[in-house]
Amino acid sequence: MTTAPSLDRVLVIKLGALGDFLFALGPMQAIRRAHPNARITLLTRRTYAGLAEASGLFDAIWVDPAPRLNPIGWFRLRARLRSGRFERVYDLQTSDRSGAYFRLMGGAGGPQWSGKVTGCSHCHVYAAPSSQHTVERQRAQLAIAGIEDVPLSDIGFLDADITARLPARPFALLIPGASAGRPAKRWPADRFAALAAMLEVRGIGCAIAGTEGEGVLAHAIQAAAPEALDLTGATGLSELAAFARAARLVVGNDTGPTHLAALAGAPTLALFSDDSDPARTGPRGPHTQILQRDSLADLEAASVFAAVEDWVAADPRGGRAI
Repeated sequence: MTTAPSLDRVLVIKLGALGDFLFALGPMQAIRRAHPNARITLLTRRTYAGLAEASGLFDAIWVDPAPRLNPIGWFRLRARLRSGRFERVYDLQTSDRSGAYFRLMGGAGGPQWSGKVTGCSHCHVYAAPSSQHTVERQRAQLAIAGIEDVPLSDIGFLDADITARLPARPFALLIPGASAGRPAKRWPADRFAALAAMLEVRGIGCAIAGTEGEGVLAHAIQAAAPEALDLTGATGLSELAAFARAARLVVGNDTGPTHLAALAGAPTLALFSDDSDPARTGPRGPHTQILQRDSLADLEAASVFAAVEDWVAADPRGGRAI
């Protein structure tokens, strides 16, 4: 069996979307355990620098400049990457862009490279797009590099004191937003509103999470459940994780905050259309369900309520029935 060698300087590359970054935290944690004494640098998007810092896994965090068609930007990035004197790179992005970075760092003549790019030292060969879930795919990638133990991401470091903001009764956390550029990933707001009304009848309040721009969705839900707590634009990732852990259940679209809730251990129902494949990108966690329709416009609130009815009655984490 290949084992990870003792290294002094390691680079991890992870760009992607929030859900992808959250899935990659497990591999990142495994990399840190495999190289406890190494200086590990993360190359990531500015959006995730704070999350990476909170994880405590990295000695340095570099923001990816995404030089695109800027020759000077590419030259500067090449100089910086080579200045790191990295002995191994773990490419958890495995994209055309990170493949270009392999070439910037010397290709096969550069540092050891864990990824899928042709010519790298620890090449994970698979058909693209992969039919594997991201979690299994990255486990297979790291096994080739000698890291066998890659548990699911531990996001226990994301937490906050939200005591003063909690509803006084059991509540469901609703996540009605998703990528603005992919509207097919969104269950209609009026269905979320109908679900909120059904939950209200059973004594379950609602809190609505999302970005500031998704406040209009919260207002639509509040029209059916006026006492619902509007958290849109009012939670960072730590607060969101804390609300998810406090919730009786979470219902959300295929979006990063739903993945976060599932990893936080919340009973989570994720709603999928045919715009994405839950077999490859579905949320992972100890209490997770998926409900899919070709079009989410065809998914009725009653079907969603039926899927979570047991959670409405009692928290599967051990909470008492209401």
